[in-house]
Amino acid sequence: MSEVPEEVRGLAAARDEARARRDFAAADGLRDDIRALGYEVTDTPDGPSLSVSAPAAEPPQPRVRAADVESVLGEPPAFDVSVHWIVQGWPDDVRRGIESFTAGAGGAALQHVVVDVTEEPGAWPDGVEALEAEPGTGWAEARNAGLVRSLGRIVVVADGSVEATGDAVGPLARALDDTSIGVAGPFGIVSDDLREFRESEGPRVDAIEGYLMALRRDLLLDGLRFDRKFAFYRTADIELSFRVKSMGLAALVVDVPVRRHEHRMWATTPPDVRQRLSKKNFYRFLDVWRGREDLLESHEPS
Repeated sequence: MSEVPEEVRGLAAARDEARARRDFAAADGLRDDIRALGYEVTDTPDGPSLSVSAPAAEPPQPRVRAADVESVLGEPPAFDVSVHWIVQGWPDDVRRGIESFTAGAGGAALQHVVVDVTEEPGAWPDGVEALEAEPGTGWAEARNAGLVRSLGRIVVVADGSVEATGDAVGPLARALDDTSIGVAGPFGIVSDDLREFRESEGPRVDAIEGYLMALRRDLLLDGLRFDRKFAFYRTADIELSFRVKSMGLAALVVDVPVRRHEHRMWATTPPDVRQRLSKKNFYRFLDVWRGREDLLESHEPS
């Protein structure tokens, strides 16, 4: 016990005496004093034993509300491209995506932003900005929370199912150099009537699918966001594309070197739930855009 400070040993002895006279209130108070000095006292047949207290566990950091995330959109761009990810599970998929996009950046300065809405957020590579949002935060709200952290001139929304096999950001950035293009990506869809959509190689399409879509940061400055009512991801990409097209800008399919893996949320959501949520989202899309056939590529002006 020689390494224990004299003050602590004195308190332990006083506590032992208090216990001997059965003054347990005083003994408990002296135990608290000993703990305040960083030691624990344990009663043994040979008298009190003192040991250094284990460091107190740090309290968990509070989770952020998506609506409370501070925007940096008023600051000048500091990166060439911001790449946005959402974690609703399967963090290894997102890590794979981050590593692949970084490896194929072709010299571009990337900012990776991850919004994690899982119960137990994981660790991320150095330099990744991670926002730990409240579990249960909806898809669109989580996406919007990440988007307001954009410091890249070009903003890329990426799904964890997408893996870059080369320079995935360069072709998107070059496509958006054309200011008539508002949103670009490798996976496009078109419709003849706003009710049925099908895949299209474009180049001009009605919407870019959210597996990988890119736009200029200035559209975010103008207020472009995903519709926060889309708690499930389906159709949110179509709705955002129509917001862009309503600004007089085009949606463009771009050849991008990427590989698509299984989309986990689609694959793991029970079919009946998946159908119900998808239908709800699509009806919301129609509520806003019904009658806007003029935005379709197939539209012929009268």
